[in-house]
Amino acid sequence: MTTIQLNAEILRNLGTLAEDEGMLKRVAKYLRKLVAEKEDSTLMTKEDFFAKIERAEKQPGKSFASVDELDKYIRSL
Repeated sequence: MTTIQLNAEILRNLGTLAEDEGMLKRVAKYLRKLVAEKEDSTLMTKEDFFAKIERAEKQPGKSFASVDELDKYIRSL
């Protein structure tokens, strides 16, 4: 099933349950549980953040004499 099909099915089913407040409460509770389980991959600890900065500082940097050199380098990637 595609995302669009899944969205349509979920909305269709929610429409059916919309008349029953008890069922909607159960759905809302389950959705909160699913959202809590989902991990945010962008989150990191303070220690991880500073370790990442230290690793970046150890890597050699690049400098360019002109914008044209920079443009040429970017296009080569």
